[in-house]
This record gives sequence, C-alpha cells and structure tokens, in this order.
Amino acid sequence: MSPVLNPIFSSGLAVLWLMIPVYISNSFATIPKGRGPPMDFGRNWPWDGRRILGSSKTWSGFLFAGFATLPFGLFLAWLILVAPPPWQVVPVLTPTVWDALPLAALLSFGAVTGDALGSFVKRRLNRPSGARTILLDQLPFVLVPIALGLVFYRPLFWGVFGSVVAVLWLLFFTLVLHALFNWIGYKAGLKKVPW
Repeated sequence: MSPVLNPIFSSGLAVLWLMIPVYISNSFATIPKGRGPPMDFGRNWPWDGRRILGSSKTWSGFLFAGFATLPFGLFLAWLILVAPPPWQVVPVLTPTVWDALPLAALLSFGAVTGDALGSFVKRRLNRPSGARTILLDQLPFVLVPIALGLVFYRPLFWGVFGSVVAVLWLLFFTLVLHALFNWIGYKAGLKKVPW
C-alpha cells in the first residue's frame, strides 16, 4: 500500500533528504579542530590587507568534511534505490549508487566551499574569525551546493527546490539544524563558539 503524504510534508522530506550530506559536511569540518595549514595559507587580501579566509578555515577541515561525507551521500542514494516503489517518498537521486558519487561530492565539497565563501565575505566586512554573523553563517554553505546542483543536476534540484514551500523548508532546516549542530560541536569541544 502506497503511503499518502501531504504535499507540504513531502516537499520537506525531499529537501531534507537531498540536503543531509550538506549539513553533515558542514558539521564534519570542525572535527580536525583547526589542525593543518589554513586554506588561505595565512595570506591577506591585497585590496584590504585582511586575511583572505582566516585561520579557522583549514585544508584538514575542508578535505576531511568533503571525503568523510561521501559515504553518507552514497548510503542515501542506495536507500532510495532499494526501497520498494510505494515507499520511494523522496526523489531517486541517481540510477545507481555509483552514479551518485559525483552528486555526493558536489553536495559535500559544495558545502565546505560555500562555508569558505561565507568566511571570505565576513573578512571583507571586517568581521573577526568566529564572530557571529547572521545569514553569512547559515546560507553560503547551502546556497553553493544548490547553485551547483541547479547547473549539473537541474531536473533533480529544480524538482526539489522549485517552490516557495521548498525554500521555506530549506530555511527552516538550515537555521534549526545549523544551530543544533553548532551547539553539539561546542559542547563536544570541537568548536570555540556555540554558533
């Protein structure tokens, strides 16, 4: 018997399903605790003399988050492929699990690239590393992978995010989960600040 889902709930489930690797990747970037060289190699932006990204964005965090998240993306793709058709309540990501590898990479590395882009903008606004900056702390890490997805996986991403309801779900999940994961990371000693 096929489950009957409210379209609003179904949209939220699809958004969450596709964005899980993004949220995981953003959280995993803190696990190396800032060890290793910074992504900007300590260099300053020539136009304002401030750091390009700041010391909190490291290659160890970027690479660990990107690669460690890939299995989660593949697992999600596999779950939907093996689910009986009546229970496929979220979009099938790709025809096979291995076809999902580029998509998982786009989501995981797109998230940490977006986070670095947010740090770049914060440095240009003269915000210190670790300073709370509403929207710049939450949105770039989700907008970059979605923008890339709309370029490389347009039917899938447009089908998931192409409605006002989906955008509202995205904002809800991002704000709530970002706050929750940051608080957990802070309590676990992985982050210096709880935001």
